[in-house]
Amino acid sequence: MVRIKSRIFDNRMDNLEEIPETVMKESLPKLKKETPIASGNARRRTSKQRLKIKSDYAYAGRLDDGWSKQSPKGFTDPTIDFIERRIEQLTKRI
Repeated sequence: MVRIKSRIFDNRMDNLEEIPETVMKESLPKLKKETPIASGNARRRTSKQRLKIKSDYAYAGRLDDGWSKQSPKGFTDPTIDFIERRIEQLTKRI
């Protein structure tokens, strides 16, 4: 027979539900840091909307493809790596 303490289980589920918002909130500064800066427009026009990060400027694709020498790897891949590591860290605690 397996017994589950519902209070502990419910607490863990609550912690899991918080992970997406926490990770996205932490990811926005990481993505902005990885975004090349010339005039500041790209960083200024990047924002979090619920569980998405939106780069709202016409040349986002070019920058993410490594067009700028400041960020030859773009900004999406390093941010995805950060998100994956952060989710792993947070889920290990639960």
